[in-house]
Amino acid sequence: MATFNAITALPNNAPGPWGDDVLISYDLRDVLLYAVGIGILDLGFIYEGHPQFCVFPTFPIRWGGAGTPIDQKLVPPSPGPLNIDAERYLELVKPLPVGGEVKVRSRLIGVHPKGRGNGLVETESLVTDADGDTCIKMVNCSFRRGVEVLGDIEPFTGAGQTYSAKIDVPERAPDVTCSAVIHDNQAHIYRLSGDYNPLHIDPEAARFGGFDKPILHGLCTFGHCAQLLLAALCDNDAKRFKKIRVRFSSPVFLNDKLVLRVWKDGPGRVLFEAAVGEKTVVSNAYFEYV
Repeated sequence: MATFNAITALPNNAPGPWGDDVLISYDLRDVLLYAVGIGILDLGFIYEGHPQFCVFPTFPIRWGGAGTPIDQKLVPPSPGPLNIDAERYLELVKPLPVGGEVKVRSRLIGVHPKGRGNGLVETESLVTDADGDTCIKMVNCSFRRGVEVLGDIEPFTGAGQTYSAKIDVPERAPDVTCSAVIHDNQAHIYRLSGDYNPLHIDPEAARFGGFDKPILHGLCTFGHCAQLLLAALCDNDAKRFKKIRVRFSSPVFLNDKLVLRVWKDGPGRVLFEAAVGEKTVVSNAYFEYV
């Protein structure tokens, strides 16, 4: 069984060292496949002939944590079906090119034991383009579970240090509501963007992970939230996207209806949560835009 140590390897809660740059190549097909994989219908993100065609801002989210130097004595590995996204933060600094090469460098910024055999691991990543300019800043927090202690993911606190302050939504009706149906093949499409964790397609792997059936990728839920918010608040103008942060509170399944409830929190900022029926699936979330 995996045992997560305290954060003693990061003195005074200082971040760990940056890893070496990871060179990542992608092309137009990757950009299109990702956009379709998170349910986008706007031609500006799914048709290369559109006059305003561009990369959807959350496209690089799957590169979070790439190349992070991690001591396995501090952070033991966890089998794929037991490794679940807990929180994600993405900030757009400069739009990515439609295709080409970028570099990603990452570092460990937090390790948090969460009960017997379980732990939260937080990393920070920067994506830079061919000119050396930072395009994307990300923080990835994963919930890793031990091989003897299963169980579903549940709402939790203290997931990290940098972007994990608790966010309470207002006790009033939301200012904006938007929704999307998760189609029965959505996980099958999204996995083609490179996330082949069997938890999202193989019933046996899902049962090993503590679920009755395969769950939607957390990053697909993340993408759905981002594209719904950009459409509702920014008229699908990617240039207005600034940053988004979410906590995954409960799993989303195929054929679920994802409903976002959104509250204004000052100029260019909203708080939001996502639900399936009465179950909150995304919490501690905000979106900032121009």
